[in-house]
Amino acid sequence: MRRIFLLLIILVVAIVMFYVSRFWCFNLWSRSGLFGFETLRPTGGLLARGLRGTQFAPFELLIWTTGVFLILTYLQRFIDYVLPAPVAEKDDQPDL
Repeated sequence: MRRIFLLLIILVVAIVMFYVSRFWCFNLWSRSGLFGFETLRPTGGLLARGLRGTQFAPFELLIWTTGVFLILTYLQRFIDYVLPAPVAEKDDQPDL
């Protein structure tokens, strides 16, 4: 059950990151935006749209990959903090 829950969390995070990227190619909802929010267009590319017109626009892919790396790193740390791995028993024999 725990693995299914963790896989669902990772799947949701991956879908959100994929939508934020410029690689989203699905038109799953209307042009007016998801849940009525105009900023959530069906074409994705939120980061590119947010950086358009700024000096950081050429670095969109670099910013996106750095953000994905940081999000996945801290998600793993959070999962390890919430669900720690079982501690192995220490044997009483000294190492030779």
